[in-house]
Amino acid sequence: MITLRRAGERHYDRHRKQEVWLTFFPRDRADPRADRFGRLESFSERRLPPGAFASRTPHHDAEIVTYVREGALAYEDAPGGKGVIQAGEFQGTTAGRGIRRSEKNASRSNWAQVFQLLLAPSEPGLEPGYEQKRFSRAQRRGGLCVVASGDGRRGSLPIHQDALTCSALLEPGQHVVHELSPGRIAWLHVVEGEAKLGDIVLTTGDGVGVTSEHAVSLTAQSETEILLLDLGEELSGSRSKRARNS
Repeated sequence: MITLRRAGERHYDRHRKQEVWLTFFPRDRADPRADRFGRLESFSERRLPPGAFASRTPHHDAEIVTYVREGALAYEDAPGGKGVIQAGEFQGTTAGRGIRRSEKNASRSNWAQVFQLLLAPSEPGLEPGYEQKRFSRAQRRGGLCVVASGDGRRGSLPIHQDALTCSALLEPGQHVVHELSPGRIAWLHVVEGEAKLGDIVLTTGDGVGVTSEHAVSLTAQSETEILLLDLGEELSGSRSKRARNS
């Protein structure tokens, strides 16, 4: 089953010059994809003008994967941790027992583009913590590079969840296949470019949920960047089980 979420169907919010796109928007009760996709609770894209703060948000028991695609993101949290995530870096954060975190564009002259994924943790009450790492364009070019995983495989960031987060940079005509084990689902997001998934043409900002399939098979139509999440079985009662083919 393929669940398609076009870029224009995402919830869009603009505050001053800051722009936010939310693939899932829980307050939209009429949308069967509003809550989550399996264990993926939130998928956001933000564009922050120079020096701008993002909203201060408390996170309770969540595994967060942050990817800074352009610019730099400065962060500070309640336990006293702070730092900067540079373009091309990923950070895995365990927001156990609740964590209040502030984020802002670290530059006074350049915009920042930030992607953030929130996953339900494997268990509640985990100790807060984070780790970040740069994955070079060479590592991500031409195939799927695992950037975060439940077991830290291939040097990826360890997270407390049975999930893989992969990044890929593809040239026109390049084809990637990611096999899904029985009972696993996937969410694919086109960061930039154009690609074909079966008969579906996906462009910048489009997302696709894949359930009850053996693999995710994708061919780039132009220079394309993607993020792919391979997730364990869906949570009981997840609205994604009721999603219809698009």
